[in-house]
Amino acid sequence: MKKIWIIGGGPAGMMAAISASEAGAEVTLIEKNEKLGKKLYITGKGRCNVTNAAPMEDFFGEVVSNPKFLFSAFRAFTNEDMKRILEEEGCPLKEERGARYFPVSDRSSDVTAALQRRMKKNGVRILLNTAVKDLLTAETEDGKHRVTGLLLSDGKEVPADAVILATGGCSYPSTGSTGDGYAFAKKLELKVVDPVPSLVPLECKGEECREMQGLSLKNVGFRLEIDGKTRYDGFGEMLFTHFGISGPLVLTASCYFNKSGKALGIIDLKPALTAEDLDKRLLREFSEQPKKQLKNICGALLPSGMIPVFCRRLSFSEELRACDITGAQRAEIVKLLKYFPLEITGKRPFAEAIITQGGLGVKGFSPSTMECKQVAGLYAAGEVLDLDAHTGGFNLQIAWSTGYLAGKSAAEAE
Repeated sequence: MKKIWIIGGGPAGMMAAISASEAGAEVTLIEKNEKLGKKLYITGKGRCNVTNAAPMEDFFGEVVSNPKFLFSAFRAFTNEDMKRILEEEGCPLKEERGARYFPVSDRSSDVTAALQRRMKKNGVRILLNTAVKDLLTAETEDGKHRVTGLLLSDGKEVPADAVILATGGCSYPSTGSTGDGYAFAKKLELKVVDPVPSLVPLECKGEECREMQGLSLKNVGFRLEIDGKTRYDGFGEMLFTHFGISGPLVLTASCYFNKSGKALGIIDLKPALTAEDLDKRLLREFSEQPKKQLKNICGALLPSGMIPVFCRRLSFSEELRACDITGAQRAEIVKLLKYFPLEITGKRPFAEAIITQGGLGVKGFSPSTMECKQVAGLYAAGEVLDLDAHTGGFNLQIAWSTGYLAGKSAAEAE
């Protein structure tokens, strides 16, 4: 019976253990934390957005890095396959806004418990509070290398026919995602794309965001421009914080942010109205309340927490009465409502990032098996690879699908 060791007890590692054991291998899952699925417990604010109900062909459009690499993995193990496994193990799912799947119980712990039940049925051995110090390899007759086992942190060497790296990335390092897989890969001279935080809040220049902190904007447009080129354009909800901006729109935009040029986050505060429609609305507001000052009329257009900052950006006084505002000044108001720019200076750190962008270069792995091209018997799955996607359950599906394919391939390899 083939001996397979899996490093990392997150979603990719647990799914790899399930598929490898169901393919007839003797599987040991090794986790340095005191429990499995530590990061899974905090996903979806503790509710765990397991996957998305969209057709699998739609998933590729949600993947930011290397979507083509995932064709075989997504075909081998779909969102419906994931739903089936969890429901077979007593964790039914429900569909919510945005086609997101969550456990009916709203408890992420139930997802981990269901996967543990499946692993127990399959005879998977689980070692907790155990770390790996190094991968053991040997040179083959053709001059290549093959994995032969693991060196554990206590100095013990264990033999293995195959090893699956499912160590995660660098996001939420308190859960154990501390880049261990990158260190193993670099020792083997595998390419590692520099990891950066993603699905993370963005920092902005100046004090305006701090002044508006806590203010949530709903149904707004948000565009990310770098050196004048649009990198992301979306609609939804965002939030001002003491350091800059956050919320669903901003997290998704962060996938496309880099420091290579001047970055602007541009808010369209009235995306449902054209500039012409907005000008007509202003004319109506001004004609109905001609003696009112602009700062008081703005309450009909903006949340109160934004009015002081908005008015300061105008070239004329907020105390100007509506009847005294010129056509050019009205055009300036319209422009700022449709184009409210913020200068973005950077991303928040890994400790606040939902996922990692970067990781083991996918060109070094077979997309049809997840096996390393340079080191036979070495497989990788999940966030340790240079794969990431938007929010909505897509990143977890990457973990489930690549984990499943890695486990099955490792067990069935000659």
